[in-house]
Amino acid sequence: MPAARESLLEAAYTALARRPWPTVRMVDVAASAGVSRQTLSNEFGGKDGLARALVRREADGYLAGVDRALTGPTEPRDRLTATAEWTTSSAQDNALVRALLTGCWSERLPCPPLSAVPSASAAPAQRRADGPLPSPADLVRDRAVAVLAGPGASRADTAEPARSCELVVRLALSRVAAPPAGNRVADLVRGALHR
Repeated sequence: MPAARESLLEAAYTALARRPWPTVRMVDVAASAGVSRQTLSNEFGGKDGLARALVRREADGYLAGVDRALTGPTEPRDRLTATAEWTTSSAQDNALVRALLTGCWSERLPCPPLSAVPSASAAPAQRRADGPLPSPADLVRDRAVAVLAGPGASRADTAEPARSCELVVRLALSRVAAPPAGNRVADLVRGALHR
């Protein structure tokens, strides 16, 4: 039931935007998605399963944007700048992405365990959601190094891209955690990579 699953996730995300996760009721999410409460239970197993699936969906969406940024412009510096811009804008617009990136889960948000939980779900998508959540900062750095260094690069070939990627990830995350007024993250990244 991919369509019902996505409708339920969208309804849960909309409900979360309106009220704290502890007050989101499953019956309301199901009604908003136009499905029965039983369909929600069959798909996610309960509120914890829905929370894990929702966080996984937002993490996957964020990482898809990272992949787009890294395969965009031809210059590595421009790719890293685009990645930093995507990271800061995603975190600004999405509280779940911000929490994943910073590790700061407020009482308003679902806080699923980052490690895997036992899954008895028949739905492959839920078994994946029940697996360990990605660490986007690590995945961004690792993805960026792989793209910038190229396939089959030796450890020596990845040293410089790894340092640059680490710097960019840290600059972007500092902007997410404590957004200052003024300079855009792109200006900071270009200035830091220029040195």
